[in-house]
Order: sequence, then C-alpha cells, then structure tokens
Amino acid sequence: MSLTFCELSDMYSEIFHRFQKIELKEWKGEAATLELMKQCGELAKWVMMKEKYYAFTEDIKTINSRLENELADVMAQLFRIAYIYNIDLEKAYIDARKEEDLYLKSRNV
Repeated sequence: MSLTFCELSDMYSEIFHRFQKIELKEWKGEAATLELMKQCGELAKWVMMKEKYYAFTEDIKTINSRLENELADVMAQLFRIAYIYNIDLEKAYIDARKEEDLYLKSRNV
C-alpha cells in the first residue's frame, strides 16, 4: 500500500479529530509537542532494545513491530502539530530539503 504524503496527512487528520471528541481538553501546540516528545522517548526505548542495550526478552518480531509503531506515532504527532499551526508539512519538508541541497552544493558536496 502506497499513499501520498497528503493522503497520509488526511488519514491522521481524521483520526485526531475523532480523538478530540474523547480527550479531556482541546490539544493545543504545547500538548501535541509534549506527546511528540513522549513518542520520541518510546521510539528511543525500542531502538535501544533493537540494538541490545537493554536485556529484555522480547523477540525480534515484537521489537520490530513496536519500532514501526513508534515511528508511525512520531510521524502522526508531526502531522498534528502542523495542523494545529496551519503549516503545510509537505511544502515545509520540500523547502527544507532544498535548503540543505543548496548548502551542500555550496560546500561542493
């Protein structure tokens, strides 16, 4: 299954609007950013497990599944923050990569 960036964003937009109906209060930018940091912490934990820094008994299939899930959760929170601040994340991503490309070209790389 392959979706466009816009389709992925729309998919999560529908999900987080449903979450808004059951959350105790409206999430603003700071709440979404805190959730992003929480998800980054979970991602870090599963990377550490995959790289065998922790002595846990989870099998590699479980670790890979959790790692995939946490990566997706981080991405979802980025979509949510972009929505809250009315940022076109796809355009922002493209523009940032163009800036990096120009910088690298200026360094002959």
